[in-house]
Amino acid sequence: MYGLLIENLADYVKDNFGEDTWEKIRKRAAFDQPSFSTHEVYPENYISRLAKTSCEVLKMTEQEFMGAMGKQFVGFVGQYGYDRVLSVLGRNMRDFLNGLDNLHEYLKFSYPKMKAPSFFCDNETTEGLILHYRSKRRGFVYYTMGQIKQVGKHYYKTDLDISLIKEETLMDTLHVTFQLKFDNRAYIESLKIDIVKDNHYLPVKATLLFEIFPFSVAFGSDLVIKCTGISLCAVLPQLINKRLNQAFELVRPLVDFKYSTILARRNNIFELMTAQSIWDLRGKSPTPSHLSNQEVMPFSGEGVEMDIERKLHLKGQMLFLDEWKMIVFLGTPVMNNLDGMVASGLFLNDLSMHDFSRDLMMAGTQQSVELKLLLDQELLKSKKLEESMKKLDDEMRKTDELLYQMIPKQVADTLRHGANPVDTCQNFDLVTILFSDVVTFTEISSRITPMEVVCMLNDMYSLFDKLTEMHGVYKVETIGDAYMVVGGVPLWYQEHAEKVCDMALDMVEGITHIKDPSTGNSIRIRVGVHSGPVVAGVVGLKMPRYCLFGDTVNTASRMESNSESLKIHISETVKNLLHDTYRVSERGEIPVKGKGSMKTFWLQSKKGRKPLNMDNLLNDSPTEESQRMYSPVTFKEVSKTSRINSAASRRFSEPHAEKPQQKTVSIESVEPEASKPKINRRLSLAHNEIRVIKPKQVRMHHQVIEVQNRNSGEVRRYIVQPEYKTNDIKVKALPPPVKKGVVGVQVNPSDLDKTNKAKTLVESLAVDAACCLPSATAAKDSSVACTIS
Repeated sequence: MYGLLIENLADYVKDNFGEDTWEKIRKRAAFDQPSFSTHEVYPENYISRLAKTSCEVLKMTEQEFMGAMGKQFVGFVGQYGYDRVLSVLGRNMRDFLNGLDNLHEYLKFSYPKMKAPSFFCDNETTEGLILHYRSKRRGFVYYTMGQIKQVGKHYYKTDLDISLIKEETLMDTLHVTFQLKFDNRAYIESLKIDIVKDNHYLPVKATLLFEIFPFSVAFGSDLVIKCTGISLCAVLPQLINKRLNQAFELVRPLVDFKYSTILARRNNIFELMTAQSIWDLRGKSPTPSHLSNQEVMPFSGEGVEMDIERKLHLKGQMLFLDEWKMIVFLGTPVMNNLDGMVASGLFLNDLSMHDFSRDLMMAGTQQSVELKLLLDQELLKSKKLEESMKKLDDEMRKTDELLYQMIPKQVADTLRHGANPVDTCQNFDLVTILFSDVVTFTEISSRITPMEVVCMLNDMYSLFDKLTEMHGVYKVETIGDAYMVVGGVPLWYQEHAEKVCDMALDMVEGITHIKDPSTGNSIRIRVGVHSGPVVAGVVGLKMPRYCLFGDTVNTASRMESNSESLKIHISETVKNLLHDTYRVSERGEIPVKGKGSMKTFWLQSKKGRKPLNMDNLLNDSPTEESQRMYSPVTFKEVSKTSRINSAASRRFSEPHAEKPQQKTVSIESVEPEASKPKINRRLSLAHNEIRVIKPKQVRMHHQVIEVQNRNSGEVRRYIVQPEYKTNDIKVKALPPPVKKGVVGVQVNPSDLDKTNKAKTLVESLAVDAACCLPSATAAKDSSVACTIS
């Protein structure tokens, strides 16, 4: 199937329903390519898939859609110049319908692989006729009806009434009979034409007729071939006395190969093809000796196509001679080029001299190379354009996905069409809002590095984001450690309070799996929920965000700020919206800033609630949906720029990276310092059982660190001193002395450059020295190495 029909479908949808509707249909039908080439052949099921999806999206029946698409076709092909072909097919509607079968023959030069249908008219009256339609395709009946109606209206100013009388399948061919009613007075005019006949015929011999038409075939009612033209006789002399339906196959029209059928369809163009190749019929190669050593047959295909190329094709008119009581097929050979002509066993002198057969063959051969080159160039450009369009489509999809993560889809589409941001604001009479924050978040942040804060919040928010998808609620925003969720916005639903409370219960359960890097204990959150009216929408021009406005937002925030650790604080309004399956306990009257005294409740549990499947929620492996998301910067990339070996950098470090050249430094026992320095900062390690306390700098370029094993409670102290003269670093243990054995710390020599600051070296070494301690303590007498990243 050529892309012309698919482009016709796309043109109809775009003109009548818009570009966005066509994109929706194309994506739902699973077509990645944004456009189709009119001269390229596509699978037969493409048009049926697109038509079926279009009917579903547009809420139309197959008859309505295909009929409208057929009407659109008449105007659509005008941009390719085919409107001129349609306008010259006949003087009136009757002539057009009788010559409709020949229309596809004229188009075969542009579409050589076209599988054309067949048309035939009978039972003509002044009020209409019967039209027979035969095709090997399915699903184009109403499409054809729409085309015929539009041609009559557009070119012949005639209104046609088409009805389907009968539809049947014969073998692999669909046969449909139409009743056409229209003003057919041209039929009477054709009967009045008086063909002048002279009984005194000019003395023309039969041999002259077969010289004028060198590829003609004369046969009787029994289909036995009586005589052939001189050129056909030279190529296939054994055709005489053979039956026509045994020597040839009927390619067109799609009718039974019988004498009566041929006699009734003499106004159709007939195409015959030899049943066997010329080589098989003649028993030898048709190529003469002077061409045997030359490449005269570079066939365009292989297998079946090559075999068809070697068969002789004849196309022409069936003429009944009453004097002979026979039908004469006035045919001419069908050949694409000189190679095809030679493959058929023919030469230029076999073609007629009185027409342009020889001139067309030579002219076509001279221009074929240039046309093929131009066609190849156009196909290459079309392919590159299609690839560029596909890349653009992928980028637009990524952009849309990123936008829809920030703003609801319906709101984003409204803004995309040029609407004022204020016009996106909507009133919601009753929705439910949730706020949550981390208890003692400020204290936790003071004990860990900024990158560790980011990683901790990312783990927590990723968990909450998955919960919003599970419960069908909308994430509004995050501010620091605060997380805001709403139910019933932007699409309102009745169960907004239940869905938000279900998520609150899951949040409290799921947060126990998120650890505080500084202590290893679970993070604790507090949750507040309130229901009421809000206004939701986008305001402003820069950095657009979908926000909620109203006193309900403030009250929900107050519920959260007055909540307690690992508890869900709800207002009386929320309590009244919940059904009996939720277990709620009364907290009593409490003072609420800006609201006075309010009666509030604790949400404790829900009857029949299933526990969370944390394996799926905490799984970091990317899903198919997450792989499609646009992520310009990752935590792995951020951690590479960190000055110290933070938890984030360890988390994303390459486990199989090649190790650089290392240098070993020993740890020695020395006397303790006079005074113990004060602790001002903690470094959290990936190992859950190690805590490193980094004190202040004791002396210039000296650093004291304390390492505590959380299992045993044992504390060890070390002093680190860089030696710039020898490019060494000394790490000395302070009392109590380390038990037997040496703890080795490996350092990259490139990090020991004299121009580096001592603080950077000390921080890096301090962290990795602490990493070695638990292993050294467990092994006691073992030497342990650790790498500085």
